[in-house]
Amino acid sequence: MPEIELDAETVERLDQLRVEDESYDEIVTELMNIYETEERTLFRGGSP
Repeated sequence: MPEIELDAETVERLDQLRVEDESYDEIVTELMNIYETEERTLFRGGSP
């Protein structure tokens, strides 16, 4: 997995979203899954 650097503001925002001892990898994966689900919903919503 590639390594990325986050600025302090992004880390602060991720910290606000974390639940208990959730890792940054877990929260980012969860956010990506939400984004992908919303994208599929929007795509299907436009279909007849």
